[in-house]
Amino acid sequence: MKRRTAREKALQALFQIDVSDIAPNDAIEHALDGEKTDAFFEQLVYGVIEHQVQLDEMISGHLVNWKLDRIANVDRAILRLAVYEMVYSDDIPANVSLNEAIELAKRFGDDKAAKFVNGVLSNIKTDIES
Repeated sequence: MKRRTAREKALQALFQIDVSDIAPNDAIEHALDGEKTDAFFEQLVYGVIEHQVQLDEMISGHLVNWKLDRIANVDRAILRLAVYEMVYSDDIPANVSLNEAIELAKRFGDDKAAKFVNGVLSNIKTDIES
């Protein structure tokens, strides 16, 4: 599975977990839709779940005039996924995670999602790199 596909499927699983409160294994199975699983995909899903509190704190600290629970569910899932990659995946450059998140926002979010995701993640990236 290509990494972009793994990210898309991880986003779908994380979104389902967030809005439906279903078990991660069920969300993963549904997102895979019969496809073979992938280590990167599972790392993303389980990593975000494991570190969600820290990820949410980091994201919340970079929101201007927003609260995390008021952000669109898909945007919140994209931010969690990208911040997880930026913080916990040493083999992925932060710019790649940021760009992939913007592409996910363009594909799955509304018209303003990509700009919003870019702004939040750019600030987080700056903090991580400093």
